[in-house]
Amino acid sequence: MSDNNEFEVVPLRAFKDNYIWTLRNDRFAAVVDPGDARPVLDYLRQERLELCAVLLTHHHPDHVGGVPELLAHHAAPVYGPRGEPITTLSQPVSEGEEVLVPHLGLRLRVLGIPGHTRAHIAYYGANSLFCGDTLFACGCGRLFEGTPQQMFASLAKLAALPDETLVYSGHEYTLANIDFARAVEPDNKEIAARAASDAQKRKNDQPTLPTTIGREKKTNPFLRCLEPAVKASADKFLNTRTGDPVQVFAAIREWKNNF
Repeated sequence: MSDNNEFEVVPLRAFKDNYIWTLRNDRFAAVVDPGDARPVLDYLRQERLELCAVLLTHHHPDHVGGVPELLAHHAAPVYGPRGEPITTLSQPVSEGEEVLVPHLGLRLRVLGIPGHTRAHIAYYGANSLFCGDTLFACGCGRLFEGTPQQMFASLAKLAALPDETLVYSGHEYTLANIDFARAVEPDNKEIAARAASDAQKRKNDQPTLPTTIGREKKTNPFLRCLEPAVKASADKFLNTRTGDPVQVFAAIREWKNNF
């Protein structure tokens, strides 16, 4: 089993702003969170690739809805979070387990990152993180099933990965997230620079992803709850003073919900 990064990652667009991340070599492909089968089936046929694995991060329909149709055309194992209602799973996994994709020479570690959903997971390996709707470029997912404590801990787990880790999120939300980040930290020059570069990418119809863990630590307010400027903005939003980083996180997440 090789751990060489002998594949490329191709974004397939679905719905309004979803990405179906497709890991491929010259013969095989694995897909992450195929909410819609059609772009995947079209790509596989066009590139003459065989589907070798489906990797799911959480149960929301825009991430799993295309799986039945994919399985009708391709026999492939379906990995996903143990403990979430996904009827198409054949290989349930959770924190600390590994997923091997031998056709791509790929070994992925499963990270438990609850918060957006109850048992949301990410896949980490080959300097790449596929994290669904937990960590976005300059943002994070809404707390539909988890608590602020859970999401704060999940984001801290991801922030502890190497700075050069490539982050593949589930949606193209970056420009709206940057607008919010600038409201939280108006004097952060890294955010201002990012706003310009990512706006240019979108103008050219290019994805703003992948980002990196290092870049997120400098610009993503949800990873910066210990920073004085972020704490000050949270205090202003709450109209009180708090020293607890989880409360800071909860405050800016609530602020973002209605931003």
